[in-house]
Amino acid sequence: MSLKQQMDPKRQSTITCPQCGHKETETMPTDACQYFYDCKGCGALLKPTQGDCCVFCSYGTVPCPPVQQGCDCGPAL
Repeated sequence: MSLKQQMDPKRQSTITCPQCGHKETETMPTDACQYFYDCKGCGALLKPTQGDCCVFCSYGTVPCPPVQQGCDCGPAL
């Protein structure tokens, strides 16, 4: 990973709901993993899948900024 990527992670990711297929582009927090997300299509509460730290890593087009910067955040509890 280049120094530029470490300093400037992507902040937008499109989450796809595994239940209804609804897609929504969201702005990710830069300093934390997001454990829960309410689907705007069906209202389902999304949680990270086993082994992922957050919903963006599980259902998004781009992993969360901490992972982009090399954090080994580990799975969500």
